[in-house]
Amino acid sequence: MDTDLSALFTAAEGGDRDAGEALFARLYSELHRVARRELARSGTPVSLGATTLLHEAYLDMAAREGTSFPDRPRFLGYAARVMRGLIIDHSRTRRAIRHGGGFEITSLPSDVGANVPDARDLEQISEALDQLVKVDRSLAEIVDLKFFCGLSFAEVAALQGVTERTVQRRWERARIWLHQAIRTDLPVS
Repeated sequence: MDTDLSALFTAAEGGDRDAGEALFARLYSELHRVARRELARSGTPVSLGATTLLHEAYLDMAAREGTSFPDRPRFLGYAARVMRGLIIDHSRTRRAIRHGGGFEITSLPSDVGANVPDARDLEQISEALDQLVKVDRSLAEIVDLKFFCGLSFAEVAALQGVTERTVQRRWERARIWLHQAIRTDLPVS
């Protein structure tokens, strides 16, 4: 199965649109889980659903030229970043003065956690992650896979070909770096 995905990644990177679509279809359920998780973390109103977010992310990713996904973790991490950006854009639009400013009637599903950051917090996290990518891409990748994709330390370790303890140490370094970059009490756990 991994060889099939590797072949699809290689073909998609070479510009084969059919391979890109096949790759998206193969990873659809996992991407849908990432979309649900992103929405739950953001506390975005019900007007944006996981399927809509996933399809918007697909359209955004398909329209970009020159993007490269050598493997599954980088693809999922990139998809999570695109979804996070779409959620932030959606939140900004809903907050805009011409759309009624800060007044908004929302209902949250009962499965959303108690520590849901608001849109401004997500913007800070997103900006800090963009800075972290420039400083240490591997740390940013671990944050994307662990925090945004919801993978366990063992899953991240298996994807990266390192030990689970190595991933845990890198995760701690990334958390410390992000905390210093954000300088707030946001939970990045």
